[in-house]
Amino acid sequence: MAEPDAHLRKFQKELSSGTVSLALLAVLAQAPEPMYGYLIAKQLERDGEGVLSGKQSALYPVLRNLEAAGWLQSSVEPSVAGPPRRYYRITEAGRQTLRDWAAAWRATRDSVDYVLKGIG
Repeated sequence: MAEPDAHLRKFQKELSSGTVSLALLAVLAQAPEPMYGYLIAKQLERDGEGVLSGKQSALYPVLRNLEAAGWLQSSVEPSVAGPPRRYYRITEAGRQTLRDWAAAWRATRDSVDYVLKGIG
């Protein structure tokens, strides 16, 4: 039988898979200007309380998937120090998706919270 910690890690990974996309869209929707990956990761670390769990490398495939879906646009710009950076911004379709996903998130959260009431 697997260790309880292994089950918890698996559960956390499964929860994280959908919420990362939601969190990325939210960060970019609130950003006053386009952001590159490292800045997005730092914002999530600061405000997301572990939504990425310190795995910045997981961010880039999700960003590419969101862009492929038409929810983000990106452009590559030269960097003063180091290689060029890819900057992302949310599209109008991405904003609509964010609204839809946020509503689904809240409904799911509320339902689960209701079922879990009284469990400490």
